[in-house]
Order: sequence, then C-alpha cells, then structure tokens
Amino acid sequence: MALAPRLDLRQSQSLVMTPQLQQAIKLLTLSNLELETFISDEIEKNPLLDTGDISTESGEVSENENGPSEAAAQGSDEILSTGPAESESTLDMQGDTDSFSNNSLSDSDGALDGQLGLNGSSSGSGAAASGEAPDFENMLVAEITLTDHLMDQAGAVLSGMDLFVAQHIIDQIDECGYLQADLLELAQRLNVGLVDVERILDSVQTLDPVGVGARDLAECLALQAKDADRYDPAMERLIDNLDLLAKGALPQLKRICGVDNEDLMDMISELRNYDPKPGCKIGGGAVQAVVPDVFIAERAGRWIIEVNSATLPKVLVNRTYYSELKDGAQDKESKDWLNECLADANWLVKALDQRQRTIVKVATEIVKQQEEFFRKGVAHLRPLTLRHIAEKIEMHESTVSRVTSNKYLSCSRGTFELKYFFTSGIQSSTGGEAASAEAVKSHIKALIDDEDPKKILSDDKLVTLLQAKGFDIARRTVAKYREALGMGSSVQRRRQKALEGKAA
Repeated sequence: MALAPRLDLRQSQSLVMTPQLQQAIKLLTLSNLELETFISDEIEKNPLLDTGDISTESGEVSENENGPSEAAAQGSDEILSTGPAESESTLDMQGDTDSFSNNSLSDSDGALDGQLGLNGSSSGSGAAASGEAPDFENMLVAEITLTDHLMDQAGAVLSGMDLFVAQHIIDQIDECGYLQADLLELAQRLNVGLVDVERILDSVQTLDPVGVGARDLAECLALQAKDADRYDPAMERLIDNLDLLAKGALPQLKRICGVDNEDLMDMISELRNYDPKPGCKIGGGAVQAVVPDVFIAERAGRWIIEVNSATLPKVLVNRTYYSELKDGAQDKESKDWLNECLADANWLVKALDQRQRTIVKVATEIVKQQEEFFRKGVAHLRPLTLRHIAEKIEMHESTVSRVTSNKYLSCSRGTFELKYFFTSGIQSSTGGEAASAEAVKSHIKALIDDEDPKKILSDDKLVTLLQAKGFDIARRTVAKYREALGMGSSVQRRRQKALEGKAA
C-alpha cells in the first residue's frame, strides 16, 4: 500500500463552546444572590452596562420598561446555541410592554395559562424603586465570637501571667465550649507548672456561659449542676454514669445513686435542662436566611408564578454613553473594542432575560406536576424526574438540571429547593399511581409520632401499615427512610418514651 499525501473534503457537525455560550450556561446554574455578584463584576468590566433607569435627550431608554424582542422569546436551548452576532441586532429590547407583570405578587394577576411574572429587563428589580424598605441586614454589626466573649471576662478577673495562660487555654476552646488541649502539654509549652494551669482552668470554667472550658460532657454537666447548686453525691454518681442513662438502665442507676424512682426522675429532668454545648450560645456567625428565587401563590383557584426580582439589579445597556464614546473613537482598535463591549452587553441582557424565562417555565411545569402537594401537603408529592419535566417543556434534561440547581421556591407551605420536587417512586401495592419517597417518609413519620408508648411499632409493623395504605415497600427501605428522618429503632424509641413518661 503506497503512502502519499492527499486532500479530502469532509462534512461534520460540532458544538463550539463560545464565551457567550459558556456564560449563558453559567447563568442558569447561579442563584439570585450569586447572580447579583456576577452582574456586579460584569458592570465593572463593561462600561456600557449600567443599573437603574437611563434617560436620553431624545427620549426615554429604559430596558426594564420594555418587553423582549421576538428573538428573546426563544427557548433556553435555542439561546444557548445562538451566536453573539445574531443576538446583537435583536437586543434593542423595544417590544411589547404587556409581556411583563409588576414587581410583586400583590400586583400580579398572571397564572399558569397566562403571562407569568417577569420584570421589564431580564433581571429587573423592585428593590431599586423609591420608597423601598431599609435593608436591615446591612445594619447588622459584626457578631462577637466565643473567644472574644471569654477574653473580655478573663481580663476583668485575671492579670499578668495568669491572664497569659488563660488566653492560651481560651484559644483551645472550640465553638461548642469544650477544651481541646492536653493540660500537661500546654504547661510544658508555656513553661509553667501543671498545678497553675489547672488552677487557671478552674477560673476559666467560672466564666459565662456556664459549662464552658469542660473537657468532656460529664464535666460540662457537672459545672452546670454546681452552678445550680444541685451537685450532690447522687447527682455526681449519675453524671459519672451517663452511659447507663443512655442505655435506659434505670434500676441499675437507682442502686448506684442510692435514690428512689421519684428522685431519679427528678435528677434526669434536671440534666435535660442543662446545655450540652454551652459555647454555641455565643458567636457562630449570623444565620443566613434562604432567599427564594421563585414565588408561588394561589388566587381564585389559579396559580401565580413569579421570579423574585427583589434580589437582582436592573441591567441596562447605556446607549447614551455608547454614542458619546463612538463619536470620540478615531482609531480602528478603539472602535472594535467599543463594538465588542456593546455586543457583550447586549448578549448579557438577553441571556439574563432568557434565564428568568427558563426558570419560570420549569417552575410552571413543576407546579402542574406537583399541584396536589401545593394544595394538600407532602403526603401527595408525586414521583418526578428531570427527564419528565424536560420532555414536557421541550428542553434538554441538562438545562432543567442547571435551572433547578441552587434555586429555592417559596409557597404557602414554606421554602423548598427545586430539587426537592424530584424524588424516586414507591410502587403502589394496588396497582395504582406510584408515590414519591418524600410522601412515604411523611407517612412513616406520622405513624411513629402517633404510636402508643406501650406499643412501639417495629419496622415490620410499619411495613404492614404502609402496605395497608397502598405502598409496596420493603423492610430495609422503611429502615432507611426512618433513619433519614432521624428516628431511632423501636428499641431506642421505647427507652426514650419510657424516660419521657417517667419524667413527666
């Protein structure tokens, strides 16, 4: 076989990941708060991007008051395959103003079969309007840490070398309030006597919160019992035998403590009032509330679905500034740079608009599929997969996956991650429709919550009761769901309820 160079013509198809396509895919996966940071970075890089309303000498140019063009009304899959050149001519945002609803659910009367709440621009925000409520989150001051709290107190009661050693002890206390250092090692490192370190630790253990500086749970509870003046010999022996208490060995504990049944129950009740993690009362950082990306509400039997625009700034293309820069650009390099900025700005506005449309489209289909959940509760949650939603809205499964990542939905039943509505199914024992795993978990929880303390339900009994309700479920699945709910076995629940009953 002879080897020789030759020319061949071949035709093939390939998907080129342009920067614009990569950006559009990235936008789908971001939550509203992450998107706000992303937009801020883009505004810093692109001088033609701006937030808020923009007025010109010749007339109002406010993208947030104008609907999208026909090209912007494409599906999410189409925009991901659209190039920047095609989008540049269609992103003037001079469209039908009736395509959008107002900024809040209170002003919106859209429904599943009508216009669903979108704002003027693709990331419009009602928060920028005049007269908005104050941002209380920005008023929060830095929260004091447990270490700072203890050092402030130590400085008031100790000084000199004692304060120096106390500082090193406090530095080794974790966020729960427990000392995580070996005293002998600490004494050798600081070149002080072990007796002095133990004495200073005793001083640290008198600080607020009570129980801080303990080396284990027993010592933590003992410190709180001493503070409450309840640390008598009987309580001391009870605290020294917490392992027996965990096992529910009440007769053995009564013999060890030398008390009768009533006194033992009183001591156990006292222990329950103590805090096993006293350090968690101080510091730990501010709790970050989940900000929903989509609002769901029902009015007059119809569902209203709206993207939470309050967490997003309005993104506009500043055409006034573009005109000024264009008149001043003389060389080809400056003109090319300016045109590139305009194309990028137009593409970002269009991509943001399509992101919101896609989120609403997916949320709408979720509400259609899980309508019984929104009306009646988790027991009526249906099995649902990403593929099923993708087929219904005629998008790719990966697009639905990106849209539901890190997104939260707020409704009358609470705030849920969009992924929550996608669950596996449990077949019906009667041949009917399958039930979701979350629905089965809710039935298991209800059965355990209502069980008679004298007749604790075993996993086998739970299987029988669930099958009577129409769920074809195995014992190992019941055990897995029960453990996922944080509920103990029948033996553990029997001991727990026996202790609760005697303490009451």
